[in-house]
Amino acid sequence: MEGETDSTAATLDAAAGPTPRRRWLSGSDYRLTRAVFQRGLALVYLIAFLVAANQFVPLCGERGLEPAPSFIAQVPFRAAPSLFYLAPRDGAFAAASWAGVALALFALTGLSERRGWLLSAATWGAMWVIDLSFVNVGQTFYGFGWETMLLEAGFLAIFLGSARTPPSPVVILLYRWMLFRTMFGAGLIKLRGDPCWRDLTCLVWHYETQPMPNPLSWYFHWLPRGVHRFGVAFNHFTELAVPFGYFAPQPVAAIAGLVTIFFHLWLMVSGNYSFLGLLTIVLAIPTLDDRVLGRISRRKAATDLAPSRPHRVAAGVLAAVVGFLSIAPTVNLISPNQAMNTSYDPLHLVNSYGAFGSVTKPRYEVIVEGSADGAVWREYAFKAKPGDPQRRPPQIAPYHLRLDWLMWFCGFTPWYGQPWFANLVAKLLQNDARTLSLMAGNPFPERPPRFVRAQLYEYRFSTREERAKTGAWWVRQPRGEYFPAVSLDHPGFRALLERQGWLEASPAR
Repeated sequence: MEGETDSTAATLDAAAGPTPRRRWLSGSDYRLTRAVFQRGLALVYLIAFLVAANQFVPLCGERGLEPAPSFIAQVPFRAAPSLFYLAPRDGAFAAASWAGVALALFALTGLSERRGWLLSAATWGAMWVIDLSFVNVGQTFYGFGWETMLLEAGFLAIFLGSARTPPSPVVILLYRWMLFRTMFGAGLIKLRGDPCWRDLTCLVWHYETQPMPNPLSWYFHWLPRGVHRFGVAFNHFTELAVPFGYFAPQPVAAIAGLVTIFFHLWLMVSGNYSFLGLLTIVLAIPTLDDRVLGRISRRKAATDLAPSRPHRVAAGVLAAVVGFLSIAPTVNLISPNQAMNTSYDPLHLVNSYGAFGSVTKPRYEVIVEGSADGAVWREYAFKAKPGDPQRRPPQIAPYHLRLDWLMWFCGFTPWYGQPWFANLVAKLLQNDARTLSLMAGNPFPERPPRFVRAQLYEYRFSTREERAKTGAWWVRQPRGEYFPAVSLDHPGFRALLERQGWLEASPAR
């Protein structure tokens, strides 16, 4: 009887055929991965559009610090495609940003993925077009690497498919290729850049001189030097070795992705990096399959249908386009003159990335001051950048304060290298409400100051002893004048405003 049972089982096994092998990259293994990724990307889009809703008009509106209408009048559409060529008006900027917020919320709920691929593609496509429209006319204030990262990631999302079908393995692989370029490019630019990356000392200065320190940056700065050296070594491992694991079979790809996620969580805890860290963490999600994410959530998307033929064809065409457009970024990676954060086409479809090729050693801050009489000066406080030494650095990220970030660049760039700075001074001389909305406060609430100037200071974190004694987070020393004291009656200043086309917004007093 026992032998007969064994024979029957063997016959059934033979009839069933061999046990199917797991494919290296199967869309059916990434259904939950896609759902988590789409929610994460929608969150980043939501943050980006809220930033635009709150800041684009003061920065780049009709009377902004760097007016987009003036840019649009001088640059042809083919060089910077944007919806705003149709209506370069503040009302259009506001409407587009709030439309983006609504679309991002729609995608964040998952409703965009429940009615098939066309609705999903239309939702992600609309967000990409709106974001592209802001980036292409945002000039200096939209010149950050994470802007093009979001555009590239958002464009690929158009082809991910809806919850009804498995995601395209091609698109999953393209996201890993994007993550590889992001991380490996950042690692190479460091090795080719500042010698402190090679002698493992960059973190001795980095936490103190990074663009936007947060409440924990002071504590990270005073960690033992051995910890800093280990941190640089771990940075090199994560950016130069780990990325090759993204293309390996599971579980190696997932392990590489989790290391990347941990690395960017560390960066997010130690400083304010806008939505860069969050976006890179989202980009690492496609390295994780449903077995990994299933341990966090047991929900699985229904995928009763196979991807449609048009969807499969679109994914194939996308792969061919990305492959062709990847030639220039790949050449850039292996070039000894590697460039950071570079786009090669006006749609920003496939880009080069990288960050902190050099680390500044001293920290310089530009402090803007106003005066009613030219004798007593009051400081303008910004929302996050260092100013008052007694103020603890705030937590801002993943939100992005564009003016504060650009003020960091002013610390090592002359004012005439920042085309918007003189206009900032002019706006403060008028108590311009929109410009002041970008700042933490107005020291002249009753009437505008008669004069505005900017001073340069060198900042460093206070020592433990200094902080215990004074409560100050920073110690600063004056390093001279950055921008001379001017009024709206100053002939040279008025001539500058006139050349830039800002005189209408800055009448003589």
